[in-house]
Amino acid sequence: MNSISPSAAQYVGGVMQDELAESRRQQQQQQPMERQGSFGVRLLQTQDPSREASGEPDEMDKLKAKLMSAWNNVKYGWTVKTKTSFNKLSPVTVLGHSYLLNSEDEVERFRLAFVSRVWLTYRREFPQLEGSTWTTDCGWGCMLRSGQMLLAQGLLVHLMPRDWVWPDAQQLTDVDFEVFRPRSPVRAGGVPIPSFGSPRGSNTPEKSPPSDQAPNCSQKKRPESVKDRQAEPIHHRMVTWFGDQPPAPFGVHQLVEIGKSSGKKAGDWYGPSIVAHILRKAVAKTSAVHNLAIYVAQDCTVYKEDVVRLCDLSLNQNPPDLSSQAWKSVIILVPVRLGGEALNPSYIECVKNIFKLECCIGIIGGKPKHSLYFMGFQDEQLLYLDPHYCQPVVDVSQVNFSLESFHCSSPKKMPFNRMDPSCTIGFYAKNKKDFESLCSAVSVALSSSKEKYPIFTFVEGKGQDYGLEGHSSNHSGPTAHILPPGGKQGSRSNNRRNSDEFVFL
Repeated sequence: MNSISPSAAQYVGGVMQDELAESRRQQQQQQPMERQGSFGVRLLQTQDPSREASGEPDEMDKLKAKLMSAWNNVKYGWTVKTKTSFNKLSPVTVLGHSYLLNSEDEVERFRLAFVSRVWLTYRREFPQLEGSTWTTDCGWGCMLRSGQMLLAQGLLVHLMPRDWVWPDAQQLTDVDFEVFRPRSPVRAGGVPIPSFGSPRGSNTPEKSPPSDQAPNCSQKKRPESVKDRQAEPIHHRMVTWFGDQPPAPFGVHQLVEIGKSSGKKAGDWYGPSIVAHILRKAVAKTSAVHNLAIYVAQDCTVYKEDVVRLCDLSLNQNPPDLSSQAWKSVIILVPVRLGGEALNPSYIECVKNIFKLECCIGIIGGKPKHSLYFMGFQDEQLLYLDPHYCQPVVDVSQVNFSLESFHCSSPKKMPFNRMDPSCTIGFYAKNKKDFESLCSAVSVALSSSKEKYPIFTFVEGKGQDYGLEGHSSNHSGPTAHILPPGGKQGSRSNNRRNSDEFVFL
């Protein structure tokens, strides 16, 4: 556990700071403390055999959890006003859809499509995670949150009408959207480029454009669809499945509990491969979602026979009903490594082509030490949703709880070359025909790589039994098809820290 800098703790205000001070005074009377120069305080833990045997957290664990929670709430609770610019001459690709932002209509389409994605972030003050003192996932749960967003996108495609848009998206876009001044030399004669800023919670008011400027693009409303409004109860119910309460099937409490079978616990850092298997088990365990399964690829290989056996319901009948067309929808998750120490540039074009497919539901990975959910790109920049924003817990058991904090109006971009090579790619197929089309389309996208070996492959037949239990915390993740920049495997890669583990502090 990383130590907490005293200089950081002073930013914790009010009751929390008093509580921490009182806890420190109590602990100083019971436990020794050792200073580590100017880098903070390391707490020396003396184990209580009775507590250790029962697995119950001791007082030192509770103090450390409080200190970490306080620091992370400060670190991830600040809102810094930033703006993300988009090139009006290049298309923006988002999960199989393309938007050329050279007209107000296209700007509006892109904005609504982005805001409609489910955004899942750090939360604080939720019920304590079983067997721990954690009441927040701040600082350690971002890969779980990224995995939740990947699953949420799969559920949106599975449950909602095609091209569904959240009817209340306008409430966010009006606040955070701001057009550029058309008289700017860079944009003179062009259509305004969208810029999203002012993350929620910012106290900085937006400046209204003078009356002689072009009107804000958000004033051009998209007519509300009847089917979108009718689907809103489903959207609401789906968000409750990700609530930060123990019963929620895809909430942090359940995901952490499932992760224990791989040696993970609350407060640990999760890699994209392990999260893929946690999501698989979570979907298999719940009765909330019907007619859906998750398949996790083995060693960068999708075994078609295994997918068929998972999805073809007629095979489970005794005797098999060959005339039956019953088929489970499937989310296919493929853990991969796109290089050795860093992203292999030869795979960038391949990743772009994957994002152009409608069957793609996103990629969980991030940049080194920072997990993100990738959902598209423009030029050489990835478009993503960031879970690193700590929000208060929402009681999703309330009938009309607000959905606003589950949708983001501030898209962010980062260069491809900053992408960590360890990631998990997600796809969705509604039926058998869609699965066959998926195999064909993804194979074509994979062939666009300049490297001899594709990122992953589809093969006939079945693989060996493979599950979360085979993924210990020391597992290095997929090893097949690893090509570092330059095409040669460096000797350092065998000794380097496992980049499947995301570290934050």
